[in-house]
Amino acid sequence: MDLVVRAARAVTAAGEVPVTLGVDGGRIVAVEPGGAALSGDRVLDLGDDVVLLPGLVDTHVHVNDPGRAEWEGFETATRAAAAGGVTTIVDMPLNSLPPTVDVAALDVKRKSAAGRVHVDVGFWGGAIPGNVTELRGLHDAGVFGFKCFLLHSGVDEFPPLDPAGLGEALRELSSFDALMIVHAEDAHEIDSAPEPHGGRYVDFLNSRPRQAENLAITHVIDAARAASARAHILHLSSSDALPLIAAARRDGVALTAETCPHYLSFVAEEIRDGATQFKCCPPIREAANRERLWQGLADGVLDTIVSDHSPCTPELKRFDSGDFGEAWGGISSLQLGLPAIWTQARQRGFALTDVVRWMAERPAAQAGMRRKGHLAVGYDADFCVFAPDEAFVVDVAKLKHRNPVSAYDRRPLAGVVRSTWLRGTEITGDAPHGELLTRGNC
Repeated sequence: MDLVVRAARAVTAAGEVPVTLGVDGGRIVAVEPGGAALSGDRVLDLGDDVVLLPGLVDTHVHVNDPGRAEWEGFETATRAAAAGGVTTIVDMPLNSLPPTVDVAALDVKRKSAAGRVHVDVGFWGGAIPGNVTELRGLHDAGVFGFKCFLLHSGVDEFPPLDPAGLGEALRELSSFDALMIVHAEDAHEIDSAPEPHGGRYVDFLNSRPRQAENLAITHVIDAARAASARAHILHLSSSDALPLIAAARRDGVALTAETCPHYLSFVAEEIRDGATQFKCCPPIREAANRERLWQGLADGVLDTIVSDHSPCTPELKRFDSGDFGEAWGGISSLQLGLPAIWTQARQRGFALTDVVRWMAERPAAQAGMRRKGHLAVGYDADFCVFAPDEAFVVDVAKLKHRNPVSAYDRRPLAGVVRSTWLRGTEITGDAPHGELLTRGNC
């Protein structure tokens, strides 16, 4: 074998156990009890201060390349992913130019990424008004599903679907069993809310009320049910919607939902006025809401935790004015998701097996990746070597993403990624080792 990994602690289907893994040709070919006599060209012995995890899968990343690569870019985004134990990302179809709404745009994006990625990268397609005839072609070209907005996306080139357009797109996707992922906030509720301008966080929070999420999710449920389509709720912020999602599933609607580290880490009561690094849409809500989201994970109503890494240049955050209405909304966190979640999870009695389920196993399954997210025979040899009891303080200047902006700056976190491995090769950041993925081939 090419590589043998001996881990005193590893997260597998059996829980956190000692294992000996054999790797050949980039795949896991043996999973044996700790101490098993496997031999390989290279042997990696891990101490009991670290835990071997499957490489994380982050299905919600805005790389913004091409077109807005000064916001991020494939090289910097995938370096940050690797530094955070993430071995696979799926790139969102908007904020790049052109947006990924037809096969020609997908080809442009793939050419931009080719030879520049340090982790494996897949792509979502986009569903916008007037492109329903493009969806099957994008599906056949290998996108993992399709994203839509139900209100203005923040960029004019990716307009939202109205109710009729959502229904039409879902009917089309149902015909070939493709997944629709939805930014679910209701445009009318947002338009009816107070304007967000100014430096007070409470005013921004009031401009994105919970009811906007709740109502939009109700629309998505009804439309998915009518079309017999699969749908996924992105970046859930409002815990009020958890009973809606649970009830829809009991009724047989094919619905999944995600949340993000920032909704599980931060609380509105602690965000200072003018601290626009915390602006995101939907917003970070109150402490009680955060605890209900954690309960949603415990209950299985929330399936996955993904970053929604949505970076921008520092000037777009409007630190000069601290105006939440003018600042770009998005949290840069791709490198920090694992320690951010572990810091909060262990305080609530969760284990690393839970974190792996939320951040590796289920995201891979939701995207239809058959060789990602598990330490098991036949899976890609994607690993994260994680020291759960080591702590650090985030220094935004040392993060690998392009711009030194993050809500986590100066925040103490538990858990350090010691190394990341992609198909049996350690990712050092010196040379790109990632591949461009297509649906059904990973």
